[in-house]
Amino acid sequence: MIPVRRVKQPSLSQLRAFAAVAEHLHFRDAAAAIGMSQSALSGAVSALEEALGVQLLERTTRKVLLSPAGERLAVRARAVLDAVSELMEEAEAAQAPFTGVLRLGVIPTVAPYLLPTVLSLVHERYPELDLQVHEEQTSSLLEGLAAGRLDLLLLAVPLGVPGVTELPLFDEDFVLVTPQGHPLAGRADIPREALKELNLLLLDEGHCLRDQALDICREAGRTEGAPVTTTAAGLSTLVQLVAGGLGVTLLPRTAVRVETARNAALFTGCFTDPAPSRQVALAMRTGAARQAEFEELAGALRGAMRRLPVRVVGAGS
Repeated sequence: MIPVRRVKQPSLSQLRAFAAVAEHLHFRDAAAAIGMSQSALSGAVSALEEALGVQLLERTTRKVLLSPAGERLAVRARAVLDAVSELMEEAEAAQAPFTGVLRLGVIPTVAPYLLPTVLSLVHERYPELDLQVHEEQTSSLLEGLAAGRLDLLLLAVPLGVPGVTELPLFDEDFVLVTPQGHPLAGRADIPREALKELNLLLLDEGHCLRDQALDICREAGRTEGAPVTTTAAGLSTLVQLVAGGLGVTLLPRTAVRVETARNAALFTGCFTDPAPSRQVALAMRTGAARQAEFEELAGALRGAMRRLPVRVVGAGS
């Protein structure tokens, strides 16, 4: 069996010295170019030749020439040094906040109403951030966060999921959406108890807004046998079914302007205090490498969302 010769790993300083000599073909000029003494440069090249087991240079009293092996390996040495330089530049860029890719997951009952505010803020304040938005239901978003497919979530809380940290943004009330002529249309003093017997239209299974609405109904004393019709996959369809007289539904206040403006047959009513509400937050992996960045983003979003019909967390209102 022929023994395998173990090649020593060259150092970056050795490669840098050889690349400088290969470029300048002069020890003094090469040493000045990289800030080394001539003796240190010569020693580094000799050490590289020993490590690789090949002669890289032909030295004469007047000039330096590359050997055939030196010509081939000079190209490789420069490629290695360029790759290391790119690595260092990428690492430096990664240290800068709000740069690179941020994969944001958003639930469907938040995305159409909050994304204009989110995207405007990111465009104006964080122009170097490559924001990529993924609209999915809560369970899928949490799976993506745990697997590393997503970096940050924007959704309704509380989640109660181990390993996930919530950064609350705001609370918003629910309003009752009714068709024209309904006894509760336009009222500002609807008691929660009114939900006991209403023909309620809800989203399909899997939407957290459906679960929140059912929780509100249970708290109002609604019995399991009261009619609940699930007929829509999205809020836009849901409110049009309401306009058609098929029942009533609950909408988060941020969705009201978008969803009711399309049909004059839709009316909204407000509940008496304390009105049913939900909290919306950012959610991240606990101990995420970009935690400080996400916390700063949450603070910026709270400021931007003061213009919305919500109660911003920590705003004193």
